[in-house]
Amino acid sequence: MLQKATTLATTLLFALTLAACGSEQPASTETAAPDAEKPVRVALIMKSLANEFFINMADGARAHQAENGGYELVVNGIKNESDLAQQVSLVEQMMATRVNVIVIAPADSKGLLPVVKRAMDEGIVVVNIDNKFDNAILADMGIRVPFVGPDNREGAKLVGDALAAKLEAGDQVAIIGGIPGAFNAQQRQLGFEDAMQAANMEVVSTQAADWEQAKAASVAGAILVENPELAAILAANDSMALGAVAAVRQAGKTDDVLVVGFDNISAANDLVQSGEMLATADQFGDQLAVFGIEYALQILASGDIPEDRKTPIELITK
Repeated sequence: MLQKATTLATTLLFALTLAACGSEQPASTETAAPDAEKPVRVALIMKSLANEFFINMADGARAHQAENGGYELVVNGIKNESDLAQQVSLVEQMMATRVNVIVIAPADSKGLLPVVKRAMDEGIVVVNIDNKFDNAILADMGIRVPFVGPDNREGAKLVGDALAAKLEAGDQVAIIGGIPGAFNAQQRQLGFEDAMQAANMEVVSTQAADWEQAKAASVAGAILVENPELAAILAANDSMALGAVAAVRQAGKTDDVLVVGFDNISAANDLVQSGEMLATADQFGDQLAVFGIEYALQILASGDIPEDRKTPIELITK
């Protein structure tokens, strides 16, 4: 687990001291200091709260706020992970209620950036978690939004390497990916492909299931029919891995087709321990928002825009 860059109490004390003394922010930032008489207001905006990963993320943030105090926390999420319009609306709502900080796991790496820029122009500190914003568009807009999260490509390769160790060169595998436009989906696919290429596996199908369990079950079922010699399915998150496991069971191939995932949600971990899934990756979702919140409070206190921060990831096997 990462050691936190600064304690929350010190961060908040520094932020309030700056505001009370009327200290000016550095010229390189337009971030406004919070009112010394009002608590810092932090908005956490996530993707689908139907996904256990984001439920855990919200619970971790609430626990951190309750334990540390000193700031107000507003938690929001969208109905499904592809509802970009609703996430834009949530950012606008948080702007209207004058939060000081937005920590966001974006549904899309590109489409959310115009509203994020408007929030930053109003002096709101924005920190990006989970799914990284597009670097080229950030550069075109002339803004910097620090990303706090794991190396998804590295994590997916860890999972893929664990799978490859159970297969033989030339075995057929399939990849089920997330939302194609999402940076983390792209990186996880690349990590899976890195591992499969290094082990000389044959990737016979790569399809998107948009992070959704039911869609992944349908996609996996079709792949199994079309590829009777399939040896494994690599799913870019655990919700989709659960769908793939269901399809493998339905096809009567539990002993023949290995399944791996990503996120280490409880249902997937249970399947790993029982042997129905081979592996997953833990990116410590219950702490990911906490890392982002603490980094945002540091920015609010100092006025500086720090570099991206890499968070831990761990291979989970039986």
